[in-house]
Amino acid sequence: MPGYRVRFQSVPVAGGADLEIRSLLDRNQYSDPDGAADAAGISPASWPLFGLVWPSARKLADLMQRLELGSRRILEVGCGLGLASLVLHRRRGDITASDCHPLAGSFLDANLRLNGLGGMRYRDGHWKRRNPDLGEFDLFVGSDLLYERDHPRQLAGFLRRHAAPAAEVMLVDPDRGNRAQFTGHMRGIGFSLEETRLDAPLSNGDPYRGRLLHYRRAPA
Repeated sequence: MPGYRVRFQSVPVAGGADLEIRSLLDRNQYSDPDGAADAAGISPASWPLFGLVWPSARKLADLMQRLELGSRRILEVGCGLGLASLVLHRRRGDITASDCHPLAGSFLDANLRLNGLGGMRYRDGHWKRRNPDLGEFDLFVGSDLLYERDHPRQLAGFLRRHAAPAAEVMLVDPDRGNRAQFTGHMRGIGFSLEETRLDAPLSNGDPYRGRLLHYRRAPA
């Protein structure tokens, strides 16, 4: 037994097929027998957060169904269960998923199999540490990443290290109070912001209120 319980659910995607998702049963799950999560700075209270289907992750997946892909190299930051990555992979985008949780990669593999998809790239993405094997990306996507006080500074530092000279960042944010601080850090590394309200219901009809934070940096 893995020490935690899971559930299976279908997640609707606006304009695309549903995603079949293996997630944690609820927020009460916890298992860190070898201390890997603790070593990554993940507390018992935050341990289950990666493995739940969050409204902002569903909204990002909906947006990724309509995203113009081109040849851009894309990274999902703090992917959790990787809904957006699964949509982009299904659309044959050049997508890499990243997270710092020790179980994120195995849950992503399970969800790839559930949806009949071949393997995709997954890399560790620690915001507070060097990630020498990660490289640079043209577009970063993520959802609900600014929920702790230190996240704006840490995430901006991560993006500074891994953004190509001309890059974009698209974050779905459920009106967290830390977004203004994050925007200040992003302007400090050359990114401008275009902000869009997201008040349309999710693809299953559930209400949603938040915004799309779309940052762009032109080459020097």
